[in-house]
Amino acid sequence: MELTFYKYQGTGNDFILVDNRQHIFPKNDTKLVARLCDRKFGIGADGLILLENHTTLDFKMVYYNSDGNESTMCGNGGRCIVHFAAFLEIINRSAKFEAIDGLHTAEISNGNVSLQMANVTEISNNQNFSFLNTGSPHHVQMVTNIDTFDVVSEGRKIRNNTYGKEGANVNFVEKESESVFRVRTYERGVEDETLSCGTGVTAVAIAMHAAGKTATKGITLKTPGGLLKVSFEVEGNGYKNVSLTGPAMQVFNGTIVI
Repeated sequence: MELTFYKYQGTGNDFILVDNRQHIFPKNDTKLVARLCDRKFGIGADGLILLENHTTLDFKMVYYNSDGNESTMCGNGGRCIVHFAAFLEIINRSAKFEAIDGLHTAEISNGNVSLQMANVTEISNNQNFSFLNTGSPHHVQMVTNIDTFDVVSEGRKIRNNTYGKEGANVNFVEKESESVFRVRTYERGVEDETLSCGTGVTAVAIAMHAAGKTATKGITLKTPGGLLKVSFEVEGNGYKNVSLTGPAMQVFNGTIVI
């Protein structure tokens, strides 16, 4: 069987997009998902995303990590699937869709996709790090000399030793100015550093504000793959109207035998 696919990237976080409105994809075949995401034996990607029909919304998003397992919310993947839905002419410039963590809305403007993220109601601030869930679980830790920091080794250690089998994504952060932070992320499920992580930079922006590292509610995050912006409103001890904005681009498309 030949599968038509579309390759997308959002600040270097890359995904395989599949139009699954006709239920053509074998969703329970984790080995197939892992093979398609493999950079030597498949197409190569940090994850695979299915676009499916929804009874009341524009579409449904189903996300798999590159290890083949269905996973929690992916912010950059969410921005890419909105661009994909516009390409398929399912939407024009705005979208309402369902992901594993609930309803999301999004807007497309000048090549950027602005995605409404889940509200954050709880943040655990420890002496050396913060932990919060922005659709996916994130550890946020400040470091110095982020360019030379061993993200893979330290991230893997924290992901496994602190959070066990389920794990968490691990973000290392360095402050550049009041409204600009540099971020590098070790992602569970990929089990490596990725060039960018949408839910990760969202977690970093909120964690930095909650920890008093910034007073601004509009933050630029510099990742190895490019710039992302996160804005939010404070409500009591939580955060609402959280928005993740950045570019999304279709890189190529094709067919592959599965």
